Amino acid sequence: MGYNRSFAMTNQQSYLIGICGGSGSGKTTFAHKILKHVGAGKVSVLHMDAYYLHEQPREHYTGAGHPNFDHPAAFDWDLLRQHLRALREGAPVQTPVYDFTRNARSGETDEVPATRVVMLEGIFTLFDQTIRDLLDIKCFLQVDSDIRFTRRLHRDVKERGRSLESVIAQYYDTVRPMYQKYLDPQRQYADFVVGEETDVASLILAARLRELLAGTP
Repeated sequence: MGYNRSFAMTNQQSYLIGICGGSGSGKTTFAHKILKHVGAGKVSVLHMDAYYLHEQPREHYTGAGHPNFDHPAAFDWDLLRQHLRALREGAPVQTPVYDFTRNARSGETDEVPATRVVMLEGIFTLFDQTIRDLLDIKCFLQVDSDIRFTRRLHRDVKERGRSLESVIAQYYDTVRPMYQKYLDPQRQYADFVVGEETDVASLILAARLRELLAGTP
């Protein structure tokens, strides 16, 4: 694995890990595997989905008049950068709660504690250079498109109240073209690329994190 900086940090600073990949690639599952191996008290997870804008930019709506949630402009980058800097310096943050059934922020917040390791997972984790520069380890999950689509289909229908037809339409309107244009090119910034089977990769990364944490309070 390659890393973008030395790990000579103060006792208050946190290690920031970026987990990037397309919708349905298993980012959240991968993050929770690492959390399980390292320990919940030492690791917290920041979900990029929480940073969707309350209202999506009209200029990126589809021809059918639907928001494009797979475009980089769909996210609140300023708030995400602010929160990552705070977490890195040892301060907890209040993340927005996004309601996917209404496609809007709920008005509530969730606290993410400033643990010694903070993992940011999302489709554009490696897109922004400022955020890339904050990350200590960057990984990309490369999973076959058929698998990603199937996972997304089950999730959106079961958890987000979507119809089968709407999920399929969104996939062809925005998910697939945005993946090819914006998501897949992020692989070039990753320290390492992980395939569909994430068990071994999560064990290796967790072992590295435990090694880094061994000499810190």
